[in-house]
Amino acid sequence: MGGQGSPAIRAFFDEATNTVTYLVWDPATRIGAVIDPVLDWDNRSGEAETRSADAVLAALREEGVELAWMLETHVHADHLTASPYIKAKAGGRIGIGEHIREVQQIFRPVFGADDVAPGGGDFDVLFADGAEFTIGTLPVRVMHVPGHTPACIAYLVADACFVGDTLFMPDYGTARCDFPGGDARALWCSIGKLLALPPETRLFTCHDYKAPGRDHFAWESTVAEQRARNPHVKEGSTEEEFVAMRQARDAKLAAPALLLPSIQVNMRAGRFPPAEANGVRYLRIPVKMRGGALP
Repeated sequence: MGGQGSPAIRAFFDEATNTVTYLVWDPATRIGAVIDPVLDWDNRSGEAETRSADAVLAALREEGVELAWMLETHVHADHLTASPYIKAKAGGRIGIGEHIREVQQIFRPVFGADDVAPGGGDFDVLFADGAEFTIGTLPVRVMHVPGHTPACIAYLVADACFVGDTLFMPDYGTARCDFPGGDARALWCSIGKLLALPPETRLFTCHDYKAPGRDHFAWESTVAEQRARNPHVKEGSTEEEFVAMRQARDAKLAAPALLLPSIQVNMRAGRFPPAEANGVRYLRIPVKMRGGALP
């Protein structure tokens, strides 16, 4: 729980995808938002479950929170969003950064997703950099923080900033930049914006992978801690060093396990592709042959 003028926060960690979902609310009005909710997905069977989302909905009821928002920090590549399910159960609007249009433009032809309308598609609200709104009486400012993807945003809710896939915990580092539209230099600049916030600002990450030597998952730090300890961007680091490190590191990373289902569902704000003539919905897998043409 935060102090006076701060949001109350409950975190829900999904170990299967290393994702943190947040329930954030104004203690004065009990109006809240859910940030980056997870839909449980079995990639082997093609089955979805709502276990993680139901835990968030139960917390809404326990805390007596009225839901106003489902807030996405970006189009995730490692989990499917549960935003439309939570919206159907508890109301509210789904928001994401306005640069989602660029991500949709990149991936619409990749997946033959002609049902994704230009201009944002299924999202209720597209936020511009610097946009302001409220959660109850709490002020929220949107920060465009590209680099991991072109559309990444962070939500500064009073003294708490939800940074998505920009920064990880201070003992772990920063996000990859090798997805289409990603850019290490852009991420360096974006992290600079976050670390220019007041030192006491609380930072909440979207993922944790347990840094070597740490035996528990964690997701909250401060600007001061990141400046002092983050091995990729701590004080004294340079842009050139960061870009060289990030590019070399990213070149060795495997694709996320749920990349293909996640992108095509999340760019639709969590909606699955429309059913085919037989009434079945299908996700698509673009096929490539390394080193030559397909037979």
